[in-house]
Amino acid sequence: MKYLSYWHDTAPAFGSGQDGPVAGRFDVAVIGAGFTGLNAARELARQGVRVAVLDAAHVGAGGSGRNGGHLNNGIAHGYADAKAHLGAERAQTLYRAYDRSIDLIQEIIAEEDIACDFRRAGKLKLASKLSHVAALRANQELIAREVDPATSWLERADLADEVGSAEFHGAALFEKSAMMHMGRYLTGLAGAAHRHGATIWENAPVTGRTRTRDGWALDTPRGQLHADTVIAATGAYSAQVPNAPLGYFRQRIIPVASFIIATRPLDREEVAATMPGNRTCVTSLNLGNYFRLAPDNRLIFGGRARFSAVSDQRSDAKSGDILRAALAGIFPHLADVDIEYCWGGLVGMTRDRFPRAGEADGMIYAMGYSGHGAQLSTLLGQVLADLAMGRRHTNPLEGLDWPAVPALNGKPWFLPLAGMWFRLKDRLS
Repeated sequence: MKYLSYWHDTAPAFGSGQDGPVAGRFDVAVIGAGFTGLNAARELARQGVRVAVLDAAHVGAGGSGRNGGHLNNGIAHGYADAKAHLGAERAQTLYRAYDRSIDLIQEIIAEEDIACDFRRAGKLKLASKLSHVAALRANQELIAREVDPATSWLERADLADEVGSAEFHGAALFEKSAMMHMGRYLTGLAGAAHRHGATIWENAPVTGRTRTRDGWALDTPRGQLHADTVIAATGAYSAQVPNAPLGYFRQRIIPVASFIIATRPLDREEVAATMPGNRTCVTSLNLGNYFRLAPDNRLIFGGRARFSAVSDQRSDAKSGDILRAALAGIFPHLADVDIEYCWGGLVGMTRDRFPRAGEADGMIYAMGYSGHGAQLSTLLGQVLADLAMGRRHTNPLEGLDWPAVPALNGKPWFLPLAGMWFRLKDRLS
């Protein structure tokens, strides 16, 4: 078994990073080379802006290269909840932003000729319990009526053509959802940004930020650069670099580990018995699972197996054992299948699970995707480019307040308690 991301291991590495010292004068400096930062850099470079990207590790080292490979439209915790908390207009705007971001990903893939197995697969939100059916169906019907008619309800009998499991009681189908090879998209997006003129430094963590007369100085172990404007696109990894000047975000982003396993490639009969519909799937439990087939027919199966803020080989291995048991519970015929990859990554959660984008602490930022970053981050990268050039009208999150989480400074001590609460809710629901 390999304890590394399948997406990293099966994609070409980005080979156009700067080898020399970090130096120079730029219009915009982007901290973080994930989907958000890379598309911000690509868009800025296309418009002739001098832009630099700095990443503490390598392109896609964070959540962009460590997810389950889903591009699911819709809002993370349900449109009805978003409408109740944000109001109808804001909820509809946010819902449509997810749709637009998937459209934008498809457009960029075509424009930049990125081979990453993009496909409009559709998503199933699967009812794990009979008691979940009424709420799921009501939410789907509300969505179809108000914001997205490309949704429908599947009865339990309809699922035989979709998922080879008897564990589910119905599902909401979201037809706009998609999937792709995350690692190949990352490499292609970074290559496109570089081709348009962006300068990208890997292994260059930002350790200091100082206001200057005409902008900012950013310090790294490899040198210092100057920029008029700074974009923060660090998400859950905002607290991973000691002394990084990202305290504002450490007080608002809750890093939660999510874990994933990937089987050996399944043969034709196993695919037909497991995922005949070949869609992305998400279960309805609070501590549920998500799964899909990879381009080489591995089953990629993930979930919040443990409530932890740590993802390393030891933590990933423990969580991998939990995920294997969950996989066997849903697909008993795969109970003994070989698991060839096991990895984890940090999800940047906000207190209310809504993302944020705007300006704070002298920086432009977008983060807090709360598990739906793969689909929304490309659009918000473009929004950050617009903000850097003084255009505010494209931000679907403009003006959304973002209070700090009490007693949070990058280390969420309360996660075990949250895990106990969600397990209890799942047991009683």
